[in-house]
Amino acid sequence: MRTALKSWISVAFVLPVLLAGSSCVPTQKYREMESKKTQMSDERNDLFARNEKLNVDNLEMKSKIASLESELKDVQTEQAGVQEEYDKLKGVYDEMNRRYEDLKQSQDALLKGHDRETRRLLTELQNAQQDLVLKEDRLKELEDNAAQKMVALEQLRAELEARNRRMVELEQVLNAKDAQMKALKDAISAALFGFEKEGLSVYMKNGMLYVSMDEKLLFQTGSIEVDPRGVEALKKLAGVLENNRDIKITVEGHTDDVPVRTNPSYADNWDLSVKRATSIVRIILDNSSIDPTRLVASGRGEFLPIDKAKTAEARQKNRRTEIILTPRLDELYDLIESN
Repeated sequence: MRTALKSWISVAFVLPVLLAGSSCVPTQKYREMESKKTQMSDERNDLFARNEKLNVDNLEMKSKIASLESELKDVQTEQAGVQEEYDKLKGVYDEMNRRYEDLKQSQDALLKGHDRETRRLLTELQNAQQDLVLKEDRLKELEDNAAQKMVALEQLRAELEARNRRMVELEQVLNAKDAQMKALKDAISAALFGFEKEGLSVYMKNGMLYVSMDEKLLFQTGSIEVDPRGVEALKKLAGVLENNRDIKITVEGHTDDVPVRTNPSYADNWDLSVKRATSIVRIILDNSSIDPTRLVASGRGEFLPIDKAKTAEARQKNRRTEIILTPRLDELYDLIESN
């Protein structure tokens, strides 16, 4: 459960930036990006901590129940022993009472020497009665204690069952999200069949679905205009995403570490990556009825490379655009809050 939950709440840092055609990303926007990244990281850590607390509470509940069941067993064993001893004393008491009645009936006929035996029997009977009263009090005390233990045990069992039900609900939500993302992956792979050889790949990572496109499929070197072949792939992708309304879409641009040449369209690699992401977002919106609030355009520049080597091959891998698809987790958060 912990692994599945972690996979769903490890959301990638994204910043919703829908920039106008030739605007640049100022320092304030970058700081906002960092602030949102920190906020989402805190929320994720809070979810992890709360999930860990649920697991610890669950283990403690089970430990308490086991302890109470052990104590109850001991009490029941002691109760059985006391009951057995009580029954024996009751038998002794009945026998002495019978003998006492016999003696009382024949008391007038007994010789003076028999008075001593009568007094002895009366003393034994008195002592047996006192012992019997003590045993009855102890038995009552054990019965009351056992009843209290049973009430506490039932309360703990009810709490544990409620927590287990919530855990099952969480697992069901996670399983449903997993199935949803797998179905979406299959649908996208089918829609984009044939583009794999042109630098497109579809894969799952940390509970999210990634559609990664190499620069060669989308852009000419240094350009922010999407090539016709890239537009065709994006239209097919938009058609699939249009039918999955509860999926969040983040378009994330990446460049290599070679500084861009002076260009009036963008200032640096970071600016280039953001504007490429914005171009892709516009194509998706222009060719579908997708709600714009589902989309985020962001740029990573050269700061999140796939391959850190300073080679032409590595730089080619790093020049890419990733469309990150994330399921809505509102239902999951509501379940966690209810705990």
